[in-house]
Amino acid sequence: MKGIDMNVRDVLSFSPLLPVMVVHDVDNTIKAAQAMFEGGIRAFEITLRTPIALQAIRELRNNLPREAIIGAGTITQAKDLQAAMQAGAQFGVSPGLTAKLTQAIQAEAWPFLPGVASASELMQAMDNGFDTFKLFPAAAIGGVDLLKAWAGPFAHARFCPTGGIHAGNAADYLALKNVLAVGGSWLMPAEKVAQQDWQGIRTLAQAACALKPQTFESK
Repeated sequence: MKGIDMNVRDVLSFSPLLPVMVVHDVDNTIKAAQAMFEGGIRAFEITLRTPIALQAIRELRNNLPREAIIGAGTITQAKDLQAAMQAGAQFGVSPGLTAKLTQAIQAEAWPFLPGVASASELMQAMDNGFDTFKLFPAAAIGGVDLLKAWAGPFAHARFCPTGGIHAGNAADYLALKNVLAVGGSWLMPAEKVAQQDWQGIRTLAQAACALKPQTFESK
């Protein structure tokens, strides 16, 4: 496997809280990530939604401790995957999955978390060899109840729900046996970044990592 000697389940099990980060300022993103790392977060998803996202991935790889795992999110095309890998991203995340993107992922054998929003999408992705998925947008399509319902027919599938996850409901998701991690933006609030309140972000990370610690064990 290229990049890191891990699969995507290893990445999620290593860090069950996955900050979803939209980068508008590289320096502030580095400082926010450092604060979250000090609070216990170990994996980070940098979304490819802004022109400086790839630069942020490179800078985070250079500035965070080696224990930090930096991923790229909002990968929707093969060219996004290639750009993210070249920037040093160690895993990838997508809101969905297409045939062309599947081919590109399989060619690279790169840790990847494809998005699903229905049983049919999940079955198609499983047919293509995936076993771990981003449930998106989680809260809007059934959230905890949907994941409980899928636990029976899709017993071997594991999930990282994202979309509508926050400090008030993250523990409900993490308590499920088919959930390895949750993703969300609440760990890096825009107002705290704007105020450069790094201690506040560190405190949010610490609180998140204290959620249901028994659920952080292997499942």
